[in-house]
Amino acid sequence: MYESDFDPRDRGRFEDSHDHSGFGPDAGPRGRRHRHGPGRGGPRGHGGGPRGRGPGRGRRARRGDIRQAILLLLEDEPRNGYGLMQEVEDRSGGSWRPSPGSVYPALSQLEDEGLVEMNESGGRKEFSLTDAGKNWVEEHRDEIGSPWDTEGRGMPKELGSLRKSTQALAMAARQLAHTGTTAQLEEARKIVDEARRKLYGILAQSEEEQDQGQGQG
Repeated sequence: MYESDFDPRDRGRFEDSHDHSGFGPDAGPRGRRHRHGPGRGGPRGHGGGPRGRGPGRGRRARRGDIRQAILLLLEDEPRNGYGLMQEVEDRSGGSWRPSPGSVYPALSQLEDEGLVEMNESGGRKEFSLTDAGKNWVEEHRDEIGSPWDTEGRGMPKELGSLRKSTQALAMAARQLAHTGTTAQLEEARKIVDEARRKLYGILAQSEEEQDQGQGQG
């Protein structure tokens, strides 16, 4: 699915597979949508506000809170669906890349709630915050926190950065594989092999330090 082919108002495609209950004051099992704001739970759905089921005000959003991530990113600048997915991945150090199946239904719902609006120009669809959306983000900034923050959620920041670097390396290698000459490919292989040897050297050094520590103990 390409974002340019997706109409966020075409909600019927997602209603059978995505349960959006709890977003509005009268939301039922299928999550009937309203245009009167975020509802009891706010833009985070279940437990998003003081009357929600889960963590209330003052708790930082978890990584899976795609709605908060969308609102924060659109506060910076208008973006399309792909741009939102890419920015979340970049800010999380590669540890979280939301799928189109989560981003586009969330955008559609935020639009229904009056927090997000879609504009089309030159065949490209971009989303931006409405005044109501800007006000909501400002009022709930402390509650939202940083949804893409990996620290304190089972993944150190350094690990996220390493994953991002390895992904960038793989992308560069793929590009070189398509366009590089024989000599360039051979040089690239040597660089990768050298990097691999150095990584194993780091592991060996770490194991040696651990053995020394156990011997002293």
